[in-house]
Amino acid sequence: MMKNIQRLSVCALVAAGIIQGSCKKAYLQQPVLGALPSAAINTAAGVDGLLIGAYSALDGQQGTNTAFGGGGPWEAAADNWVYGSVAGGDAHKGSSGTDQPAINSIARFSVDASNGFLNSKWKADYEGITRCNNVIKASAAAKDMTDVAKTQAVAQARFLRGHYYFDLKKMFNNVPYVDETTTNFVQSNTTDIWPKIEDDFKFAYANLPEIQAQIGRVNKWAAAAYLAKSYLYEKKYTEADALFTTVITTGKNSAGVAYDLTANYFDNFNAATKNNKETVFAVQQAANDGTNTISEANNGDMLNYPYNSPFGCCGFFQPTLDLANSFRTDATGLPYLDDYNSHPVANDQGIASTSPFTLDAGNLDPRLDWTVGRRGIPFLDWGNHPGQGWIREQSSAGPYSAKKNVYFQATKGTYGDSHSWAPGNANQINIIRFADVLLMAAEVKAQLGTGDLGLAYVNRVRARAANPAGFVYTYKNAANPTGGYTTTPAAKYVVSQYPGGYFSGKALALRAIYFERKLELAMEGHRFFDISRWGIAQQSLATYFNVDGKVITDVKGASFTPNKNEYYPIPQAQIDLESDGKTSALKQNPGY
Repeated sequence: MMKNIQRLSVCALVAAGIIQGSCKKAYLQQPVLGALPSAAINTAAGVDGLLIGAYSALDGQQGTNTAFGGGGPWEAAADNWVYGSVAGGDAHKGSSGTDQPAINSIARFSVDASNGFLNSKWKADYEGITRCNNVIKASAAAKDMTDVAKTQAVAQARFLRGHYYFDLKKMFNNVPYVDETTTNFVQSNTTDIWPKIEDDFKFAYANLPEIQAQIGRVNKWAAAAYLAKSYLYEKKYTEADALFTTVITTGKNSAGVAYDLTANYFDNFNAATKNNKETVFAVQQAANDGTNTISEANNGDMLNYPYNSPFGCCGFFQPTLDLANSFRTDATGLPYLDDYNSHPVANDQGIASTSPFTLDAGNLDPRLDWTVGRRGIPFLDWGNHPGQGWIREQSSAGPYSAKKNVYFQATKGTYGDSHSWAPGNANQINIIRFADVLLMAAEVKAQLGTGDLGLAYVNRVRARAANPAGFVYTYKNAANPTGGYTTTPAAKYVVSQYPGGYFSGKALALRAIYFERKLELAMEGHRFFDISRWGIAQQSLATYFNVDGKVITDVKGASFTPNKNEYYPIPQAQIDLESDGKTSALKQNPGY
């Protein structure tokens, strides 16, 4: 991939519609296949087409059911469900123990450099980088663009390039850097790229507009939030604090609407309410677009629907017992920060759907039932989850189903896509949403020991969770789940804000903030990267392996090795590509 980094992504141009008049006879008078003259590229239309191509690479897919460079689309999914959530203890791989076995070693931290999933992810991000670099080069050569237009195109491309490199950095740490000026594409990976990532986001922040005419294009506040997130990962807390404060108090989405939390938590995972006031940066998806594929309908998550259900396929990405238990609340409505697994949520592991099961009657955070599909609770408007009947293999995957990636039955004709062998969904893929920003800002406050140590930001998130407008309610008629809901909550939802002064010190504040991120952002691909950068991965995963490993076979005996497993190995295929037969320009990560 690295040796081919400067190849032009012609498919991006075609997909973007840069070749005009496809219905005319002139369309038959084509240049050599696989090549376009620079005159067609170095124009305003060509630059915008390349830019659209750089955006389209965000989902890691080059076409129907294929990741860039080959492999299944789930190997390069934009939400990092394998690398961030399965590896982080949010979810089991799911399905059966023998299906997609490459995920097993990732979940158990026995992964090595030969794992093809890692190579797919690497290639997908570098494809995105290639496209961004092509935008920047073409902008410089375009004679029909004003300087302002060129700057706007470059600012978007540099934001996207910052994102792709951030994704690589948090996964592999040591990665080679190439930009639009690179001519020798055999580059080492021993130089820290954080300054380069910062530079891209700084340029984007300084030059992007607040409002974009087209949905999905990034604005200056998305760049500010991502730059602040970069500072947070680098532990530059003072810089992050100032920027997060600006984003929270002044920031707007690309439509010009001030950032805020939606009243209903699930509005962030419903295609009918996407691109709302909580959206900071999201990957756009579309269903039923006339192409009869699901290449734009989040096929990175196409495996992650209940098995033997109305969706047909495929039973992957099943929430863990440890995650579900985290949503237990005490008599006051606060979470059990340390011993949540001592207050487990009742589940139907090992119980047939035809056998009796008693629902949990204890206090719960309602975000549980928007995140975890569990027996007896409405699964959106598809009916009460039947339990084992929708699970392919409970013994290796547990009793739960993923929920945030699923579309509603009432709108499946609009937002669901069934043109392939597995479902697609038009909902956006959230990379950064405002709740995430609030919790990152809270973390910075706690690290600096300033103000109320982030209490107000955490409480803002918890206040939304406590809002009855965001509860899950029972059906008016369980036999007709699309017929509406009652005013009776589906479980005993009890959530409260932390009382004033609760964050009595940095240690307690950080524990509460870390836990709130686990709850709020569950199954969204963040968890592994969070616990790794916090330095608590071994402790957190040991708790998960102990609880789930007792009854679910996929992680029985699994273990995390500190100072090694915080990052994934550099794909061996990439090391080999950069080798002269004796040595490689790419150095393997420690421990692999």
